[in-house]
Amino acid sequence: MEENFQIDSLDKKILSMITKNARIPYLEVARECKVSGAAIHQRIQRLTKMGVITGSRFTINPKRIGYKTCAYMGIFLDKASLYKNVLNELIKIPEVTQCHYTTGNYSIFIKVYTRDNEHLKLVLTDRLQAIQGIARTETFISLEEGFNRSLPIN
Repeated sequence: MEENFQIDSLDKKILSMITKNARIPYLEVARECKVSGAAIHQRIQRLTKMGVITGSRFTINPKRIGYKTCAYMGIFLDKASLYKNVLNELIKIPEVTQCHYTTGNYSIFIKVYTRDNEHLKLVLTDRLQAIQGIARTETFISLEEGFNRSLPIN
C-alpha cells in the first residue's frame, strides 16, 4: 500500500515550479518562494527521499531523432501468471517506452516508438509476437499527441 506523504504549501510551490522547468536554478525558486537556496535544496532532497520526486531527466523529441511512428499496443496474455516473464522480455525491446499492467480487455498496454510503419511491423512480428506468453496484440497508431503534462500540484 502506498503511503501519503504530508507536503506543505512551500513543497507544493516548489513542485509546481520544478515540474514546469526541471532546469530552473534553486536560487530562482528560492527568490520566488522567499526562502534561502539552502532551504530549497533541503526541501528537494527531502521530497526525493520521500519518493515524491522520482528523478529528473531530459525529454527527447522522438521525431527529431527519426522515430516518427508512435503506437500503443494492447497485449493479451495466454495466462495472467505470465506477466512477469513477458515484462522481462518487453524491457529488452528499446522501442517499448512504457508498459502498464492493466484491467479490462488487455493484460498489458505498451507505448512504442518506431522510425516508420515498416519498423513498427518488424518490432511487432519479429520481437513482440515472438515472446512466449503473448497470445495476441492489438495496435493503435497515434496520429498526434495533443498534450503531455505532469499532474497539477494543488
